[in-house]
Amino acid sequence: MTCRNLAGYSAGEKEKQNMKRKIVEIDQERCDGCGLCVPSCAEGAIKIVNGKAVLAADNLCDGLGACLGECPRDAIRIIEREADAFDESAVEAARAVGDQAAAAAGHHTATAVNHRGHGGCPGSRVISRVVPAADAAEPEQGTRQSRLGHWPVQLRLVPVDAPFLQDADLLIAADCAPFAYADFHKDLLDGKALLIGCPKLDDNEYYTEKLTEMFGVSSIKSVTVVRMEVPCCGGIEAAVKRALVASGRNIPCKVVTIGVKGDIQ
Repeated sequence: MTCRNLAGYSAGEKEKQNMKRKIVEIDQERCDGCGLCVPSCAEGAIKIVNGKAVLAADNLCDGLGACLGECPRDAIRIIEREADAFDESAVEAARAVGDQAAAAAGHHTATAVNHRGHGGCPGSRVISRVVPAADAAEPEQGTRQSRLGHWPVQLRLVPVDAPFLQDADLLIAADCAPFAYADFHKDLLDGKALLIGCPKLDDNEYYTEKLTEMFGVSSIKSVTVVRMEVPCCGGIEAAVKRALVASGRNIPCKVVTIGVKGDIQ
C-alpha cells in the first residue's frame, strides 16, 4: 500500500504537484477589473471576482504570459514560485464544466419558459414578433454612419478616467437596448459617450462602485440611462442613481425606457 499524506497525494505525486516554476501574479492594488486579460488567456486561468482579476488555479496557468500585454494598468507580471504544475487535463476539465454549466442554464431557461409559460423574470421571457419590411426609402445597408466615437463600451472594460469621459454627455445603456431600438445610433447615441452593461447578469454593486468613482473623477456633463421595460432592467437605472448620490455630483440625469417591441415608452 502506498503511504499518502494529508493532502491525498503520495510523496512522489506531491513532489510532482509542487514545483518552482513561472506563473502569473496579479497586483490587486493596480488591477481595476477591466477584464482585458480574461479573453487573452486561452486556458481560462484568469477570472474576475468582486471586480478584480484573479488566478483561478495554479494548474491552469502555463506561465507563458500571453495576458501581460493586454493589461493597461501593468498589474500582471510573471514570477517564479512554488506552484502546482501546469495541467492540460485540468484545463480541459475546467472548460468542460463551463460548457456543461452554460448548457444547463440554457436548458433550465427553455424548460421554465415551456412549462411555466412566463419563465420567472419577465426579462427572460421568449417573445417572437413579425418584423415589418424595411421602407423602400430607407438607405441601403452600409450607408449609415456609426455614431460610436470610442471603444471599449462595456462598463467593466472602460477605465474610470478614460479621456472620452471628460466633458461628455454620457449614455449608459442596458446592452439589449441597441438591439431592440432600431434608431439607437441616430436618436440616442449621437454626440454621447457610451457605456453598456447587463443588470441581470452582472454585479450591480460593482456597477454602483465603478460609476461612483467615474462620476467623481470625470467631468461628465449629463447622464442618459437607456433601459428595457422589463423589471430586471431597473438594476442599471438604480445603480446610476445610487452612484450619482454617492459621488456628490449634481449631474443632470434622465431615463429612456425601450419596450420589448422596440418602441420608446
